[in-house]
Amino acid sequence: MTEPLPQPKEAFEKLLNSMEALGASDLHLKTRYPPYYRVRGVLRAARMAPLPDTKFIEAMLADMVPPGHRQDFEERGAIDFSGRGDTGDRYRINMFRSMGETHASIRRVQSRVPTFEELNLPPIYGKTVGKHQDGLILVSGASGSGKSTTLAAMVEHVNQTRGVHIVTIEDPIEFTFTPKKAVISQREIGIDVPDYTEALRVAVRQDPDCILIGEMRDRETMLAGIQAAETGHLVFGSLHVSDVQQTFSRILEFFPQSQHPFIRSSLSNSLRAIMCQKLLPGIDEGSTHPATEVLLMNAAVKDRILQEKDEELTKMLAMFKHEDMQSFTASLCELVLDEKVHFDTALECAPNRDALTSAVKGIQTG
Repeated sequence: MTEPLPQPKEAFEKLLNSMEALGASDLHLKTRYPPYYRVRGVLRAARMAPLPDTKFIEAMLADMVPPGHRQDFEERGAIDFSGRGDTGDRYRINMFRSMGETHASIRRVQSRVPTFEELNLPPIYGKTVGKHQDGLILVSGASGSGKSTTLAAMVEHVNQTRGVHIVTIEDPIEFTFTPKKAVISQREIGIDVPDYTEALRVAVRQDPDCILIGEMRDRETMLAGIQAAETGHLVFGSLHVSDVQQTFSRILEFFPQSQHPFIRSSLSNSLRAIMCQKLLPGIDEGSTHPATEVLLMNAAVKDRILQEKDEELTKMLAMFKHEDMQSFTASLCELVLDEKVHFDTALECAPNRDALTSAVKGIQTG
C-alpha cells in the first residue's frame, strides 16, 4: 500500500533511515516516480507516492548540499557531495539534471562492517588474513558478488587485531571504518584523489602497513599492487572476473608477453591467495549465500605459476582441499547438502553441471 507523501525533509529522512533496515545500497529520486531502493542489486519501489516535481526533490536535499555547490550545479548540471544521516551512515550523493528536471542517486556508505561469519564465508578467509603480514590477497567475482563487502571484512579483521596503518583506495567508499587497533586513511577516487594511479603513486609515502585497492583495473594498478606486496605490505585487491583461472589470466593480460616471466616470478613470491565468489539466493526468503573458490599459495602452486602451467591451477583446488583450498563445485555441493540453496539454483552457476550433480549424489569424480 502506497503511503501519502510527507513534507520533503521528513520524506528524505524517512527514506534514509529505511535503507539500513532494508539492506539497501542505493536510493534513487526521480520526478513523477516513487523513490526506488536498490536491494541485493535489484530496484524496488518504496511504499511512497511519486515525487511530484523538481522543487520537491531539491527541497529534500537542501540541507545536505554544501555551501557553494549550488552554483556548480546550475553551471554543470551535476554535483557530487556527501552527508551523514541520523543512523551514523554516510551517504554519497550525485544530484543531476535529466531532461530539465532534478534527479538524485544516493549511495549508502555503511558504518558497520559485517564479519566473515555474518557473510557466510568459510573460516579460511579469516585464517588467511590473520596469517599474513605481507603479500597480495585477491578477491574476484562478477558485479553483485559481494567483493567490496568481503574486502571490507578483511580490512576490519586487520583493524581489530593489529596496530598498523591501513590505507584504502576506493571507488566509491562503501563502508566507513572506525579505528580500533589500527589507524585508517580512506581515500575516494574523484573526491580525495583523481585516480588509482595517482593514489598508488603516493601511497607508499604514507607509511602504510596494509593497502586496500578497491579494483585492480589496469597494468599500472596491478603492478603497483604487486610491488607493494613484494616490499613488505599486505595488499588486498579485487578483480572483475569469475574464477581462479580467469583471475590469473587477467593479471597476465595487463602486461605484454615480454614481461610475463617477470610477473610470474613476482606473483610466485608475493601472491598469498585468490578468493573468488558468487552470490546465490538462499532457500530462506531474502537470504543470500556465497559460493567460493579458494586458491592458496604453496610450493606446488608456485611451481605451476613459474612453469606456465596455469591450466593446472584449478586441479590444485581439489588436490589440496585438506589445506582448505576449495573449488566452486565443492562449495556449491556443500550449500546444497546443507539446504542453504536449491539444487537448481546451484546448477545454474556451476562451472561443470555434471560434476556438481555427481558431487551432490556422492559420486567421486576426478
